[in-house]
Amino acid sequence: MPSAGQHILAINAGSSSLRGDVYRFDAQGPHRELAVEAGRIGAPDAYVTTRDGGDRSSTRQHALPDHKAAVAELLRELEDAGLKAGVVGIGQRVVHGGPRYVQPSLVTAEMTAYLRDITALDLTHMPQAIAVIEATGAAYPGTPQIACFDTAFHAGLPPVARDFALPRTFAERGIRRYGFHGLSYEYVMQALSDIDARAARKRIVIAHLGNGASMAAIRDGQCIDTTMGLTPAGGLVMGTRTGDLDPGVLLALAREGMSLPELSELVNEHSGLLGISGATADMQRLVEQSESDPRAAAAVAAFCYSARKFLGALTAALGGLDTLVFTGGIGEHAASVRAAICEGMAFAGLAIDRALNDQDAPVLSTPGSTVEVRVIPTNEGLMVARQTAWYLEEKGS
Repeated sequence: MPSAGQHILAINAGSSSLRGDVYRFDAQGPHRELAVEAGRIGAPDAYVTTRDGGDRSSTRQHALPDHKAAVAELLRELEDAGLKAGVVGIGQRVVHGGPRYVQPSLVTAEMTAYLRDITALDLTHMPQAIAVIEATGAAYPGTPQIACFDTAFHAGLPPVARDFALPRTFAERGIRRYGFHGLSYEYVMQALSDIDARAARKRIVIAHLGNGASMAAIRDGQCIDTTMGLTPAGGLVMGTRTGDLDPGVLLALAREGMSLPELSELVNEHSGLLGISGATADMQRLVEQSESDPRAAAAVAAFCYSARKFLGALTAALGGLDTLVFTGGIGEHAASVRAAICEGMAFAGLAIDRALNDQDAPVLSTPGSTVEVRVIPTNEGLMVARQTAWYLEEKGS
């Protein structure tokens, strides 16, 4: 565990964003001392937002042509805050660990080469993550970097949920369900355990709903199924991703002449809420426009229908449901979306109080509901910091 005056830097690289959180650990737990977020990387309106430990923030426009430039800006902010020299460990959120990495692990040249080999599994995030790891390593050559994997939470999926209906040789090659958002799920499970340890051992569905969206079914603290598959493009309808799609659609488009890069761009960047609405992937804007714009209403309806359908499927996989947890930007703040997802689930014993839902209350369910419905804000950066501190303490690096 870091000692007094020492800090953990937790980094989360997105497709066009980068966030770095500096945490100090003491006997009372972790304390965030600085947060730096670089957004719209590669776009003319790129920006950097800085928040101190008291949540005072400032935002400024800044040219950020790529993630390497964003890392340089992050480190400059750390320097200005007097925190750069005190960093003793760096945690890196990595979306995909493939079949090899199922727990926090020290970044090595061998790992980086392996991650580069599996980049095709997530072209939206992996190249950026590798670039950030290399840039951070160059700035902190003697400081251990710990990779924390989103897929690790789902490593124990039972074969019936893990394996696709393909010839067995494909599973042996690593073509199977991995699941994602694992750092968020692990954080929410720890938070739920702190609130109600008994509930955390029951049948739970966590709905991580944001621009990327997924659900996980958890029983006795173990994930037994999840909506995303080999890549983060599967499962629920998302901001710009299709979610589950008949594979014949892609075959038909390939026969019409679309290339693999074009198909990847279609599935990951131009579909989902953006594709249906034809205008935006922003759920807040879509909800606001849904009364006057039929395409916005159709996008919201498709998202909610997809989520409700998967909620029913995961409830069946669990053999019933005791707790439903909403998290992520949409899950935590979009009351009308939560209400639409829960609508029609009364057969499963689920009922929410409209007033509590409108208030984004911690508990949304009615007293008569046999399913407890909660809102628990997620914190992937803190989870990365915790896993990094654990690795440094357990492995002595």
